[in-house]
Amino acid sequence: MKKLIMITSASLLLGSCGLYNKYERPEDVNTKGLVRDVTSLTDTLAVSDTTSFGNLPWRSVFTDPQLQTLIETGLANNPDMLNAALNVKMVKAQLLAAKLAFVPSFTFSPQGTLSSWDGHTPSKTYSLPVTASWSFDLFGNLLSQKRSAQVALIATQDYQMAVQSNIISGIANMYYTLLMLDRQLEIVTKMEGLTKNTWDMMKLQMDLGRARSTSVQSAEANYYSVQAQAVDLKRQIREVENSLSLLLGQPAQTIARSSLDAQSLPTELSTGVAIQMLNNRPDVHAAEMKLAQCFYDTETARSRFYPNITISGTGAYTNSSGMGIVNPGKWLLSAVGSLVQPIFQRGQLIAGLKVAKAQQEQAYNDWQNAILKAGSEVSNALVQYNSADEKSRLEARQVEVLTKNVEDTKQLYTSSGSTYLEVIAAQTSLLNAELSKAADDFSKMQAVVSLYSALGGGRN
Repeated sequence: MKKLIMITSASLLLGSCGLYNKYERPEDVNTKGLVRDVTSLTDTLAVSDTTSFGNLPWRSVFTDPQLQTLIETGLANNPDMLNAALNVKMVKAQLLAAKLAFVPSFTFSPQGTLSSWDGHTPSKTYSLPVTASWSFDLFGNLLSQKRSAQVALIATQDYQMAVQSNIISGIANMYYTLLMLDRQLEIVTKMEGLTKNTWDMMKLQMDLGRARSTSVQSAEANYYSVQAQAVDLKRQIREVENSLSLLLGQPAQTIARSSLDAQSLPTELSTGVAIQMLNNRPDVHAAEMKLAQCFYDTETARSRFYPNITISGTGAYTNSSGMGIVNPGKWLLSAVGSLVQPIFQRGQLIAGLKVAKAQQEQAYNDWQNAILKAGSEVSNALVQYNSADEKSRLEARQVEVLTKNVEDTKQLYTSSGSTYLEVIAAQTSLLNAELSKAADDFSKMQAVVSLYSALGGGRN
């Protein structure tokens, strides 16, 4: 009874010294003003303390069936995703080893000997020993190592989730890039026909004596310029398809897809409260688990200053008594208890504790920086969405005006009311405006993808 009281008292004393403490999130982490208010730009997005947009399953955000198929393919085949899953398996094995450290180890090593003196009948001896060894974790060394392995597993799972989020957002961004390029190619192809008609019209005017050869040459050059833009867009489409195929873990190939106008992305978005980002963002949570791991590594380094208690026992069925041979064999049992107290190890224990404490401080700094980085990414995505949405609406009005301007300018040219330069300038302005609107529509979609990723989205 006295021994039990002594062990309990020692455990309580060591617990008060910090050897058995559990990690707790630091209260001084800075999360104030993590996401900037964007209402001064526009009220399109709702920035409020509600459930985070990042909590939605990715299929609820990206509803295009062809995009969903691509994402599923990427999650199944992408090498980074496969390696992340293997990392989780490896860390699980390490955690199992840390848990089994509390269990006694057993060793079975049978032995047999034949010995003969001067040609006489050989004598036979044998031993069937089983050895058990158990480290008594009175000072929390094994406990802190197990807890470190537990948070390492959580951090590895966070990394796997971060990889999944990056793959989903990468596939979505490339898919929407293809849709934008398709739309721009459609615009350029349409303008190619329009500039060809203008060239033909000016050749007719020159045949009638109403235009000079310079106007025909300018119209022809403008037509070739539009054709060159179409060639460049086709090159970009092929390159994006190749990059997306690589992300999918497949050979370069044509990507089946929908159209830019057919897309439907959420417009009622919310960032959630700042503290939610600490758990939603897998990379932020992984940084905190790294901090927790360093905390337990510090506990492990501190526990090394205390004695290491080991209890060993051996049981053997043998016919060798040490003094002679006994048949049949008998049981030989022994038990040994040992205590190893480090006294002087040339400063290694002190240095190890200092290093562990410094690594813990570094992990805290990395965690704080990950939080601030997450807030910056959310703010950037919000302002990108709002500015792209506002620009797209303005450019839609601009395209409407310029379309009318092209028609009017051509009619005036046929009646000698305007010059060929005005016709070409009007067509060029319309083409640029339509291409800009397509780019800003894409930028708006890209902002939704970026916001979803910045809030830790990517859950199944």
